[in-house]
Amino acid sequence: MLVLVTFAVEAEFAPWRKLRHFVPRKNTSVPVWTTKIEGAEVTVLLTGIGDSSERSMGLMMQEVPAGPYFNVCISSGLAGALRADLSRGEVIVADRFKTHKMHAHPRMEILEEDRELVELAAFCGAKRVATLFSANHVLSTAKEKSLLCESADAVDMESFTIANEVCPWGARVVAIRAISDAASEDLPIDFNRTLSSRKAVSIPRVFSELAKKPGALPSLIRFGRNSRHAAQRLAEFLDEYVKRVGNRLSATAREGAVAR
Repeated sequence: MLVLVTFAVEAEFAPWRKLRHFVPRKNTSVPVWTTKIEGAEVTVLLTGIGDSSERSMGLMMQEVPAGPYFNVCISSGLAGALRADLSRGEVIVADRFKTHKMHAHPRMEILEEDRELVELAAFCGAKRVATLFSANHVLSTAKEKSLLCESADAVDMESFTIANEVCPWGARVVAIRAISDAASEDLPIDFNRTLSSRKAVSIPRVFSELAKKPGALPSLIRFGRNSRHAAQRLAEFLDEYVKRVGNRLSATAREGAVAR
């Protein structure tokens, strides 16, 4: 059973690397790690933030032999809450993805997640929500979040693009995310201004934004602490979830082979 797990940035992946030994794959132009968890051979890809995930997924498909043949793809990382009852650190799974991109037909803007994978995540303790919205920028204020709360429950910047890329492979896809900031919470700085050309958070740019708003330092420290806690919760969840996915789907495949 081949499982692909994507994160936008290293900080989201770091706690899982501490829990389990991942081996970096050499000679790839995108950051890729591999490990084995019981019945699952796991590949982790760091996609970068936002639409850079499309490029990263394409490069991985060219450079990693198993790329086009993954059985399951898990879009993972942190997300912002749009709903008041979603708490910081809470792990969520959504029934569908929605995108900021406008298409000729409204149905092209929504993708359904794999129902069995969603139900398994809920069984493992993830909070099930209806819709995860993939935005084209970081929502920095509670006011921005409130404008979307009627149409989605949580927001990230990659999941729709990742699902759109892997669905043509025939891979089953699900988003497992942990909440980093509450719906009522303003972010301490505008993180849109901190992104590097590689679509990762640039520390020098963070300091530059902080210099414009020095009073935001305590809030930034709290946000960092909350994000690390959410990433840790996510790592613990993923480690158990991937194990169950590998065992469940491998058993289903064996039963199907016997039936034939």
